[in-house]
Amino acid sequence: MPSLSDGVARLSPARIRLALLALALGGFAIGATEFVAMGLLPNLAADLLPGLHASSPDAANAQVGWLISAYALGVVVGAPTIAAAAARWPRKQLLLVLLACFTLATIASALLPTFGLVLVARFVAALPHGAYFGIASLVAAELMGPGKRARGVAIVLSGLTIANVIGVPAITWLGQVAGWRTAYLAVAALFAMTFVAVIVAVPFQNGNSGATMRSELRAFGRLQVWLALLIGAVGFGGLFAVYTYVAPLVIEVTGLPALAVPLVLVVVGLGMTAGNFVGGALADRSVRRTMYLFFGVMIAALLLLAFSAATLAGLLIGVFLVGGAASALSPTIQTRLMDVAHDSQSIAAALNHSALNLGNALGAYLGGVVVAAGLGYLAPIWVGLGLSVLGVALAVVTFAIDRSRRRRGVDVPYGTQLISVISPS
Repeated sequence: MPSLSDGVARLSPARIRLALLALALGGFAIGATEFVAMGLLPNLAADLLPGLHASSPDAANAQVGWLISAYALGVVVGAPTIAAAAARWPRKQLLLVLLACFTLATIASALLPTFGLVLVARFVAALPHGAYFGIASLVAAELMGPGKRARGVAIVLSGLTIANVIGVPAITWLGQVAGWRTAYLAVAALFAMTFVAVIVAVPFQNGNSGATMRSELRAFGRLQVWLALLIGAVGFGGLFAVYTYVAPLVIEVTGLPALAVPLVLVVVGLGMTAGNFVGGALADRSVRRTMYLFFGVMIAALLLLAFSAATLAGLLIGVFLVGGAASALSPTIQTRLMDVAHDSQSIAAALNHSALNLGNALGAYLGGVVVAAGLGYLAPIWVGLGLSVLGVALAVVTFAIDRSRRRRGVDVPYGTQLISVISPS
């Protein structure tokens, strides 16, 4: 029987490029569905919570922030669950199932009439998020072949970063002009296009026949895995405390018109795109130094934003650096997770998305708390600063454990001590 590598070798370069573009289109659509709510927060609040919005726009904006938290929590739940349960599925078929779920749940988000139902739809729409990126990255790595796997993974993830430069601002503008429901229908169309593109361009690939849910879930018994996840969640919480309320920040604090929001989102997206490439390159040299460096940049950027967001220059420089620092931390934390997860690599890739979206939920929720308390739209920036400082503290702890084990000459898998506590026998 011909091997998978033999099948890939028979594909033309043009076919491989089309397959990679199809996978990247899915990343683009995911970026749009995840981030478009940030720029349309006031529009969502006015339509879904009209009574509350009329009496207290700040309270309505804070409550609509729950939609962002719901999506993030859906990723947290869905990423490890689907990755562990469906590791044996043929990859193309699994991608198609995930894309169908994305499409239907996004349509539901656009059409359901009440805030509560839309909240549920956003949670369901997020369930395939982490699994899609994990499986698409495996497919892309196989398509690129030996020595080029990282480039294949980068192409898939580039759809997400490019979405923040082009897709999110464009769909935000569409939502401002034609209504937020139209914006979500446009996102659903992107998922439907990706579904067709995967059918046409992506070749069949077998799943991992040797994977079991039990073997993948062993990652949860490792202390250093938990610390890496906490660093990701807390670190990205700093970004989303700001990003969730960027629209009212632009309008209420900087004093710009609503149509300026998409342009500010472009600046955030440019920062995230640049940070992704720079962080990935530096993390290959030293995960520890890169993590410390970009937490430092994040803290400095949040301070700059807190004190100068009332000016156009301060706003643009601040959001660019916040987006860049957070995005640079993403591949750094991913690398750390892969280092400490050992043989549970599939679920480790998915857990990275869980951690980052837990930060999404945490930042959006805590930012909403201070806004609802009447502290204004600069208050979420200070929340983000506190989360970033906590992220640095957790990084110090995890690397201190590394140093301690090296001094003692302990050559055992990370988390063995934690496992022995749970199962003394």
